[in-house]
Amino acid sequence: CPRDGGACPCRVSSVLNRDVKQFGKKHMFDASEETCWNSDQGTCQWVTLDFPRTVKVSQLHIQFQGGFSSRLCTLEGCRAGEELVKISDLYPEDTHAMQISFATFQVEETVLDKLKITFENSTDFFGRIVVYHLGVLGERL
Repeated sequence: CPRDGGACPCRVSSVLNRDVKQFGKKHMFDASEETCWNSDQGTCQWVTLDFPRTVKVSQLHIQFQGGFSSRLCTLEGCRAGEELVKISDLYPEDTHAMQISFATFQVEETVLDKLKITFENSTDFFGRIVVYHLGVLGERL
């Protein structure tokens, strides 16, 4: 997906105080270390990516704010017109520090048109998730 998120539609579960300008989903793809997507509070925050073409996913890069990450991320995916199916569970690390933690996960190569990442268990007491960077590596088919 392009860094501006324009050609790869993305949806998120929530945005902190509905302040899309400051905390919106586009900030996960802008390659800036100053901006981020910040969810509102609540359990099971999520991000979905609808790829414009079928892709084979091999890696997922997530950069969280320490203290606002997820202990468990569930990956689901599907081909166009199909129901989401579980691909794998990921267990990011959280340092509970105010610096950014970066995680790269190898995922079993999966062919799909849609990817959903559910943040099952936030390290934040209120369930907020803060993501500075989200990248999906693989190849277009």
